[in-house]
Amino acid sequence: MERTRFEQLVSNAVAGLPQEFIDKLDNLDIVVEDLPLKSRSGNSLLLGLYEGVPAVSRGTGYNMVAPDKITIYQDSIESIARTDSEIELKVQEVVLHEVAHHFGINDRRLDEIAAAKRSKPGRP
Repeated sequence: MERTRFEQLVSNAVAGLPQEFIDKLDNLDIVVEDLPLKSRSGNSLLLGLYEGVPAVSRGTGYNMVAPDKITIYQDSIESIARTDSEIELKVQEVVLHEVAHHFGINDRRLDEIAAAKRSKPGRP
């Protein structure tokens, strides 16, 4: 997929977040890169990365700092999602995951939320 199309998918994923989240995205840049320089998650494929100070950890002294950064890795996502619709869904998932980190939700809690969602009756 061409970079401009992929970047549009990322923009659409951000725009598709609930408005109350969008309103609280503060001092945050979201960028697209091909691949991470080095995986920070062991042997697993890194699809996205949040770097910064989560919003819940920012105190009154939080000012005049560089923006937090979310990086979405295009080549990583394309290596596991083959069709345009699969890529779009994976981009939405990764953007939501990294934005959750921006709000202070860690991977363990995200896993718990996902497990609870899967265990609800009538859910795939």
